[in-house]
Amino acid sequence: MIVLLGVLVVVIGFATKRNALLVVAAAGIITGLLGGLSPAKVLAAFGEGFAGSRAVTIFAITLPVIGLLERYGLQEQARTLIARFGRLTTGRFLALYLGLRQIGAAVGLTNVFGHAQTVRPLAVPMAEGAAERRYGQLPARTREKIRSFAAGADNVGLFFGEDVFLAVGSILLITGFVNTTYGTHLEPLHLALWAIPTALCAFVVHGWRLLRLDRFLERELLAANVRPATAEGAAR
Repeated sequence: MIVLLGVLVVVIGFATKRNALLVVAAAGIITGLLGGLSPAKVLAAFGEGFAGSRAVTIFAITLPVIGLLERYGLQEQARTLIARFGRLTTGRFLALYLGLRQIGAAVGLTNVFGHAQTVRPLAVPMAEGAAERRYGQLPARTREKIRSFAAGADNVGLFFGEDVFLAVGSILLITGFVNTTYGTHLEPLHLALWAIPTALCAFVVHGWRLLRLDRFLERELLAANVRPATAEGAAR
């Protein structure tokens, strides 16, 4: 039972808002030492875990590439591109992105889109550009609102789209656990088919929220433009 003190370290670290990486590393070291492992074996366990999940560190390659693209005008080109589509509003664009994200995740392309490689350098500038085309310069609060909706569209699309793909880890984990625990013969195809209605409902519900974003922007930005005009008239 004493090895469970590592869990206590995680709880205390997160409760006190410490660095998550340091908290997890400290918990792992403490758990290993209390479990009777030598410092060399603890270090070896960390190395094996890192080598077994190398895909997690792919951001070390992705971020410099995205940074170079942004330095040479990627976001500006995204804003220029969205300006050519006059009828594509911020909400409509994000709803389109949501659909593409879900379709990509449903066929296993979970890494084609994403926060680092798509949302920040492309989706956010295009969503902001669509709003700027209609309302002009955006306040900082409105920009943060648009960015949060863009990130949410990516999250919802991935979360509800990837379960439609047969070979995704969550599907294989569920089927393996259920078949082993309950002695059944659940096929991944069954779960994938039942995930389709859920994915469609998620698209409808969140797509509706994204389309409502246009009404929110119009109401907020028009009110912001009316207030300075009223104040200027009163000053005269």
